[in-house]
Amino acid sequence: MAHHLTTTNDADVPDCRESPLLVLVVDDSRLQRKILSSSLKRWGYEVLEADSGEAAMEICTTHSPALVLSDWMMPGMSGIDFCKAFREMSGDEYSYFILLTSKSEKNEVAEGLDAGADDFLTKPVDGHELRARMTAGERILAMQRELTQKNQVITETLDELQRLYDSLDNDLIEAKQLQQSLVPERFKSFGTGDLSLCLRSSGHVGGDLVGFYPAAEGHLGIYSIDVSGHGISSALMTARLAGYLSASALDQNVALEKLPDGSYRSRQPEQAIQSLNELVLDEMETEHYFTLMLADIDLNTGKVVLGQAGHPHPVVQRKSGDLEQDGSGGFPVGLMSGVTFSQFELELQPGDRLLILSDGVTECPLSDGEFLGEDGLEEVMKDLQSVCGPAFFDRLIDVMTELSGVSEFPDDVSGLLFEFSGPH
Repeated sequence: MAHHLTTTNDADVPDCRESPLLVLVVDDSRLQRKILSSSLKRWGYEVLEADSGEAAMEICTTHSPALVLSDWMMPGMSGIDFCKAFREMSGDEYSYFILLTSKSEKNEVAEGLDAGADDFLTKPVDGHELRARMTAGERILAMQRELTQKNQVITETLDELQRLYDSLDNDLIEAKQLQQSLVPERFKSFGTGDLSLCLRSSGHVGGDLVGFYPAAEGHLGIYSIDVSGHGISSALMTARLAGYLSASALDQNVALEKLPDGSYRSRQPEQAIQSLNELVLDEMETEHYFTLMLADIDLNTGKVVLGQAGHPHPVVQRKSGDLEQDGSGGFPVGLMSGVTFSQFELELQPGDRLLILSDGVTECPLSDGEFLGEDGLEEVMKDLQSVCGPAFFDRLIDVMTELSGVSEFPDDVSGLLFEFSGPH
């Protein structure tokens, strides 16, 4: 028995689409297909017809209907079987699927939804209801297209961001290598003492820098810098400061003074820091400042003259294992003009060693939420008393990792270890 489409006033509806949407009508009743197709064409749709699920599948191999109207009960492939097969073969474009049925039980409706149907129309089909369901389907398809377009834009944006990130990451890797090259030697022996250096950034690049330079005969200059902040801007400032404390261009090193015979010797650390402070304020347009430890070591006597500008106190570990932490404190470099800096001295005996660290060590967070601190550092140094040279910093990093529970520390870690053996 044929089911007719009923309507009270099947008036034409103005069509505002850019191009007609393709609708596939699937029904084994020729009359039902004709009735549905006639209304759909009058509403501005392009219509294809199929008398079975198998024929509809054949059409869908060459056409992509935007909407599908399919009878549920058909010989051979039923409407619900066709719906399942149609969903499996659908491409990127979503199609709105309406099942025509006399079924109204909840479990039967659920079966249709599970098969991939979007909506249902009960036979006999009312023209106004059909038009309303078609309009609703078009809205869903329009939203689907808009969502797809936005997802495409998002995907393209994410791809571009990924390309930019990869480019930036490659640049940062190269920048890290360049920054690490500012400390080309991590260990050097001077006959009466050995110097070990550590530079470990919290990210690709950081604001810490350590180094050394030759001073007068039998003297060694060392420095440890910690620029405020992290990242690229801090790293650029360390590169600039490295030039002011150069070991290769001694005439540019503000910590040295040239003698009449052409040789160099260390300036008083307090004077050198004062010069650096004025240089930074006069020549660098930056909001960064830095802490600094600058020292001159007499390699023959073990006498050390240090200038401290806001940097953590140096630690002296005597041959006996006793520890001493003291210093003048001082004001960071680059904050304000006219600041005066001071210096102090200490004596190393054979078997003693001097450790200068950035605050990334003492401010290493522990698992209980506290910081390692100066007391914690003393405990670590007692445990590592027998560990010498670069191995000391390796073990220090291992201990910090164990105590904090993380391998990437929130701040840069840097330091110098000078182990004095004395004249042979």
